[in-house]
Amino acid sequence: MIDVRVPDEQEGTKAVVRAWLKKVGEAVAVNDPLVELETDKVTQEVPSPASGVLSEILLDTDDTAEPGALLARIDPHGASQSIAESKPAPAPAQVQAPMLDSSSTRELRLSPSVKRAILQHGLDPAGISGTGRDGRITRDDVDRYVASGAKPAPRQGSAFVGGDIAHDRMRLKIAENMVRAVSDAPHVTALFEADFSAIAAHKKAMAEKGVKLSYTAYIVKAAAEAMCVAPAINGRWEEDRIAVSPTINIGVGTALGEKGLVVPVVKDAGSLSLEDIGRKLEDLTARARNGQLAAADVSGGSFTISNHGVSGSLLAAPIILHSGQAAILGIGKLEKRVVVREIGGQDAILIKPMAYVTLTIDHRVVDGHQTNAWLTRFVEVIEGWS
Repeated sequence: MIDVRVPDEQEGTKAVVRAWLKKVGEAVAVNDPLVELETDKVTQEVPSPASGVLSEILLDTDDTAEPGALLARIDPHGASQSIAESKPAPAPAQVQAPMLDSSSTRELRLSPSVKRAILQHGLDPAGISGTGRDGRITRDDVDRYVASGAKPAPRQGSAFVGGDIAHDRMRLKIAENMVRAVSDAPHVTALFEADFSAIAAHKKAMAEKGVKLSYTAYIVKAAAEAMCVAPAINGRWEEDRIAVSPTINIGVGTALGEKGLVVPVVKDAGSLSLEDIGRKLEDLTARARNGQLAAADVSGGSFTISNHGVSGSLLAAPIILHSGQAAILGIGKLEKRVVVREIGGQDAILIKPMAYVTLTIDHRVVDGHQTNAWLTRFVEVIEGWS
């Protein structure tokens, strides 16, 4: 028998088995995806180390998967058999057993991630077939149900439904990181505003050429340009020094609805063109929302952007620093505002697409003059785009 083990290195903590992609008795080839593991940051596939037949599963869906733990065994000389022979289907009463009391949304046997997904999509678990141990509903069952286009069950009475929501791994990790960041680093925030007229014009011109770009791509590029005037913004605090990263690796906060957020990283953004940044962001964002980010996609960031304006916020300050970083840029809602500009020596009242921009810094690493110099340059790049 050949052992299949949890990878020793993973991004995040407390990995669990999210879904098995093969069943006992199925034939597998080398590097075939066998199982999905989920941490607080990413979902990763574990490939088959050999060809053969999946003979035994040791960790079921929602089981904790410690690094090095035995996941399954593969028989390299085995003959595949039908699913019915390898693993009897659960009785209908087990498969259809509801995991919540639908009248009160009281938790019975749902894992935290499954309960959060059900509440997020407004589903009735009584209508979801469970394929886990003893007919339990797994996160994969919920995902398949949502992907099938099934409509949520109508809510009874008021649209508001109260009740407890169990913590999942991502929420616990977010809480841990936030408390540690505030405890370790003295946060100070500076506020500027930026006129996005030049960006809007360039974005429109690029679209007419068939190149679709998001505002975030421009923001990433401008942030990388601004590092030249204050390199320590791209650094971090160490006990004996300020360590400035040799590359500008910019993380972009990506909301995942009720599940929380992840921060995929655009590596070496300073050396990339605007179009390259746009393509990388499109790919990272799509995979983040589909739960397909790899560990390398969310590691190694030296600076972070939080575009909270996309959800309507004009201003958020301070924004909590990402662990091991000296600064985080906040972008508020882009909206038309009345501004005063001098034209031909005379003041004029104009309407411009404006947004507040903030830079929250670790005051151990940088001071006010570096913070303001960085923001000044960032706004210059945004407003002078050509």
